[in-house]
Amino acid sequence: MKPLKLSDVAALLGCPAPGVDRAITGMATLAEAGADDLSFLGADAYLSEFAQTKAAAVIVHKRVKLPAANARTVFIVEDADLAVAKVLERLAPPVPRPPTGVDAAARIAPTATLGAGVAIGANVIVGERSSIGAGCVIHAGVYIGEDVLIGESCEIFPNVVIRERITIGDRVIIHAGSVLGTDGFGYRWDGSKHAKIPQIGTVIVEDDVEIGSCVCIDRAKFSSTRVGRGTKIDNLVQIGHNVQIGPHCIIVGQAGLAGSVRLGAGVVLGGQTAVRDHLSIGDGAMAAACSAIADDVEPKAIVSGMPALPHRQSLREQAALRRLPDLVVQVRKLEDQMRKLLGEKKT
Repeated sequence: MKPLKLSDVAALLGCPAPGVDRAITGMATLAEAGADDLSFLGADAYLSEFAQTKAAAVIVHKRVKLPAANARTVFIVEDADLAVAKVLERLAPPVPRPPTGVDAAARIAPTATLGAGVAIGANVIVGERSSIGAGCVIHAGVYIGEDVLIGESCEIFPNVVIRERITIGDRVIIHAGSVLGTDGFGYRWDGSKHAKIPQIGTVIVEDDVEIGSCVCIDRAKFSSTRVGRGTKIDNLVQIGHNVQIGPHCIIVGQAGLAGSVRLGAGVVLGGQTAVRDHLSIGDGAMAAACSAIADDVEPKAIVSGMPALPHRQSLREQAALRRLPDLVVQVRKLEDQMRKLLGEKKT
C-alpha cells in the first residue's frame, strides 16, 4: 500500500494543502490518536478531546465551532463521516481473497457456469445449472445450491449458504455465515400437529446490496422474498418469507421482519426492531432501536417504543411513566388526607 501523506488527504477531500506535510499510518479517535494518525471531529461535544489530541491532523465537520486560536492542521469538510470513509478506503489493508481460478478442493457441478475472472476458494460447492458472473469472489466453504444465478463482481465470504433457485444481482456482498433460501416459517395446526406448509418460492437480491454476517433470509411460500437495490443489512437480522424490501433501506442488527412485511424506499429500522407480519412501512420511515411495530407506518414517519408509536408521543409516554412512582406517593398522601377529613366530619 502506497504511504499516505497529509497532502494526499487534502487532495482526496478537496481541501487546501497543509502547511506542513507528513506521512500518516492510520486513523484513530481524538483520544487515542498518536502523532502519525489522522482523526476526525464531527460535533462540538468533542472539542475538549480535540484540544488534547496528539493527531497529526483532524478532519472537521464545517458546523463545528473551532476555537479562534486553533493551531492544529485541520481539513474542514461538508460531512466528516463521508470524508473519513474516503480516507479509510486508502488506509484499509487488502482483504485476503482466493486467487483467480478454482481451488482444487472446490466442487463445481458439470452444468454450472463461471464467468471470466472468478475466484473460487477451497471447499466451495456449486450446484447443477448454477451461474456465477464475471469477477465474483467466492470464499472458502461457501455452499451454492442448484439453479442459483449470481451476477457480476459479487463477493461471498466464508460459510455462506445460498440454497436452490436463488437470484443475486451485481456487486452484492454477503458476509460470513449468512443463509439465503431457508424455508419460510410456515405451519398450520391440523387438529393434532403443526403441519408444515411447503415453501416453494425464491429469494431475489437486487444490485449493490450488502448483507452482514449470520443474516437469515427465508424463501417465499410462493413468488419471492425480495431485497431491493442498494439496501444494507446488518448482522443477525431475520427476514421472513415473502418480505418485500424497497431500495436503499437500512436494517440494523437483530431486527426481525415477519412474513409478508413490505418496506418502502429508504426505510431505516434500528437495532432489535420487530415488525409484525403483513405490515407496510412507507418510504423514508424510521424506527428507533427496540421498536415493536404492530401497525402500518406512514411514509417519512418516525416511530419508537413497544408498541411503536409516533416518536414524540412515545417520548411523552415514557416521561409520564418515569413520573409514575412519584404520582403513586402523591395519591397515597391524598388518600390519607381524605380519610382524615372524612373522619373529622363524622365526629
